[in-house]
Amino acid sequence: MNAVAIVTAKRFTQAKQRLAGSVGEDERLRLVEAMLGDVLDSVGRSRMIDKTIVVSGEQAAAKLADDLGAEVIHDPEDASHSGAASLGVDRAIELGATCVVLLPGDCPLLDPRELDRLLTGLPTPFVTVVPDRHGTGTNALVLSPPRAITPAFGEGSCERHLALARDAEIPHTSEELPGLALDLDTPADLVALTTRIDMGNAEAPRTAKALGI
Repeated sequence: MNAVAIVTAKRFTQAKQRLAGSVGEDERLRLVEAMLGDVLDSVGRSRMIDKTIVVSGEQAAAKLADDLGAEVIHDPEDASHSGAASLGVDRAIELGATCVVLLPGDCPLLDPRELDRLLTGLPTPFVTVVPDRHGTGTNALVLSPPRAITPAFGEGSCERHLALARDAEIPHTSEELPGLALDLDTPADLVALTTRIDMGNAEAPRTAKALGI
């Protein structure tokens, strides 16, 4: 198996706008970069991931990815989450990937062992959807082969991805993973993230430092 992780990241100034009332601008930018760093650190420690691709139009994200050994696909037009993911899939196929894991850059509690469990014994074809903590969004999407379905992120994407797999008659499942359940979009997410790190229930050193924990 040749597994490629594809991490998408918005321009930092455009990311996490709903946090603007809860954190200052400089803190928000530091937090966005820190979360991406924690995600890439965790992906890099996965034994099942052969290569990591970061798709972003953000120079700081590209530098961080390069420093951590990931390939960078520049996205100067800031494609949507689905569009950026598709750019990564195209490149993964060029690299000979037999499966891909699509990940956002804002799930800093990701545990590399969770990725290993997702990919161990993965059949082909198969689709695995990892929902967010609300059960509606998609915080990870495993596609075997890489074009098993077309990524369709956004509101309600968990059920949408499952429906796409079902319609394509591809075996599929939804799997809840604690480290991937919490992405950061709202002030409530920020409270939940801070609480988990502060209680020692998760490792996200860059994010913890950005939050002053």
